Amino acid sequence: MHIAEGFLPPAHAIAWSVASAPFVVHGVRSLTREVKEHPESTLLLGASGAFTFVLSALKLPSVTGSCSHPTGTGLGAILFRPPIMAVLGTITLLFQALLLAHGGLTTLGANVFSMAIVGPWAGYALYRLLRRYDVPLMVAVFFGAFAADLSTYCVTSVQLALAFPDPSSGFLGALGKFGSIFAVTQIPLAVSEGLLTVLVMRLLSQSSKGELVRLGVLTAGGRSAAGTEAVAR
Repeated sequence: MHIAEGFLPPAHAIAWSVASAPFVVHGVRSLTREVKEHPESTLLLGASGAFTFVLSALKLPSVTGSCSHPTGTGLGAILFRPPIMAVLGTITLLFQALLLAHGGLTTLGANVFSMAIVGPWAGYALYRLLRRYDVPLMVAVFFGAFAADLSTYCVTSVQLALAFPDPSSGFLGALGKFGSIFAVTQIPLAVSEGLLTVLVMRLLSQSSKGELVRLGVLTAGGRSAAGTEAVAR
């Protein structure tokens, strides 16, 4: 998913950076408030960021100028909501660009928009929708992580198609080509990420039950929070 350094035209790189900036600024405020009001959440925040960093560093070659990999943003979005995940995702992408040559600084805004903004919001929205209708927690977690992963690649396909339209069929033709190439590797990866996120959530429900209760993922009795309790978050 990480679009490589210098791959986007300058105007596109700037536009995606401008589009991402308000979400990241809002996320910084949310993260600051969370740490100030609940300093005990720092460890779980770090774990969410590390989960994203490790998974999104496992790259497979895909479309020229990009790659396929899990994103790991669904977990943090479910635990702390998308604004905070926008910050954790941005930090992840920045460090990967600087230390791993994975992505780039000129394409940071585009990568942030797809992986750290749209992915978490899509995953969290589906998770909340399923919980509203009393779908079991782990099923909702699976589909939330799946949607966060797959929606990231849908946006990346749009970004690449806008930058490099097909000479004959234009934007739609390029979108179909980029999307179909990504789908070969990304759909199995999204399923795998969903299963892994469920496993991690099960472990957290045992080791960090108190935090999950405070965050509204579990009830005080240890059962999964549903319906109105999920909305109350």
